[in-house]
Amino acid sequence: MPLWKIYHPVDAFTADDKKGIAQALTGIYGRVMPKFYVGVVFQEVTEDNFYIGGEPHPRFIRIWVDHIARTFQSDEMRVNFFTYVNKLLAPFIADRGFDWELHVDETPFDLWTIQGYFPPREGTEDEKRWMAENKASARTHD
Repeated sequence: MPLWKIYHPVDAFTADDKKGIAQALTGIYGRVMPKFYVGVVFQEVTEDNFYIGGEPHPRFIRIWVDHIARTFQSDEMRVNFFTYVNKLLAPFIADRGFDWELHVDETPFDLWTIQGYFPPREGTEDEKRWMAENKASARTHD
């Protein structure tokens, strides 16, 4: 599962912006994993609650991504991912004059459940079924 947490100034994004960002991010992953794995949380932060270098920063966006279902298998994959995401988000962030930072944490796959089920391993028939059904179910790997 990728979980995207986007901390942003109040009114940085409209409801349509948020939906567009969430759909675009889901599209990145939806080709290789069930779409329901992808979560995006938008957290508004007031100006007096966001400090960079000890000073309030009213035009800063911080993005924290947790990857569990997949990890970067090479430097090339990592660079391509960040390059693609930076371009995808630019119209919403950089092009609007916001400063921003993005990082990805990778959590071990075995430390994750969905609705109490252990997700099937990458590329298995069970994962393909989860993708087709777009929901978690009890039948998974051992």
